Amino acid sequence: MREQCRLQMHFTPPPAFSIIAACALFGAATAAAADGFAFKDTAGDHLDVLHDGKIVARYMYASDNSTKERRLATYKPYLHVFDAEGKEPITKGPGGDLPHHRAVCVGWNGIQIGAKKYDRWHMPDGEQVHEKFLAQTAEPTRATFTSQIRWTGRKDEPPILMEERTFTFLPAPAPAYALIELTTTLKAVAGDTSLNPDPEHSGLQFRPAQEIDKTQTVFVLPGEKTNAHKDRDLPWAGESFTLRGQRFSVVQFNHPGNPKPVLTSAYRDYGRFGLTFATKIAANAEATYRCRFLVGQGEMFPAEQIQKLANEFTGASDPTPKVTVNKAEGFGATAKPKAPARPKEAPKPAPAN
Repeated sequence: MREQCRLQMHFTPPPAFSIIAACALFGAATAAAADGFAFKDTAGDHLDVLHDGKIVARYMYASDNSTKERRLATYKPYLHVFDAEGKEPITKGPGGDLPHHRAVCVGWNGIQIGAKKYDRWHMPDGEQVHEKFLAQTAEPTRATFTSQIRWTGRKDEPPILMEERTFTFLPAPAPAYALIELTTTLKAVAGDTSLNPDPEHSGLQFRPAQEIDKTQTVFVLPGEKTNAHKDRDLPWAGESFTLRGQRFSVVQFNHPGNPKPVLTSAYRDYGRFGLTFATKIAANAEATYRCRFLVGQGEMFPAEQIQKLANEFTGASDPTPKVTVNKAEGFGATAKPKAPARPKEAPKPAPAN
């Protein structure tokens, strides 16, 4: 289009023709922007990923410690996933139960560096701070961006980790409407670092919106009688939930390059699920972890389709497995515990999940 504009500058058309030509060019540019993937950045707050003019996802990257409330709302970057119409997120933001749960996020509560321990899941004394975008590319059939993130130490300490978090958006096979790959590369900038696995408080996780109907959450796992509490290295895990009267389904694909054993948390009725693992990163070294999310509006995808996409992601040729469908479990910590009749000492609260 720039070349067209330069060519038109070699002659002076009549005023009416100029207006018509400008409108035609503007219309063509608008149509092109609405076709395929595109970005829309609200500087300092969020980056929208659009497909055919609809919001697919919104990367929340604000970081603000000016007040306690702002810190709690912005102490970690995360990716909201939107509904099929691109109107509202189907994932959770700040506040509500378990306020540290945020949409698609990355974190570990058990970080060990020398004698020091850090929690960058609940964020009690530090943050994950988006510093800048290292790359943004939007094409008709693909979009990708990389966020540079500083995992802070405690007050006056240097960073403990530097992260490059990349999201890639690919064409989604029907009936899905989104296929999102997450790649995170962590660099141990504060010394030899251990990331200790806790399936409830670490790893690469997805949390649906606070308002889902907890009685309708169902998990689908590959294999017969699969138990996510016990079985390891699952190639994928799926969840279906009901939000605003509509059914949504999400599948997370594990990559074989992730450290083994991979623990999968896929059983909570409020819908948070994901994968995690133990890993050690030598001082100044890097480690990369990957997964994908398939998102659709409706019931769970056929097992054949899930396995086909899993094979495409991993390079395997595994056959379609039988599946286990598990009704979600309740979360006891959300219920109000009975207080003892005459407590002599106030018990320590159970750790948040």
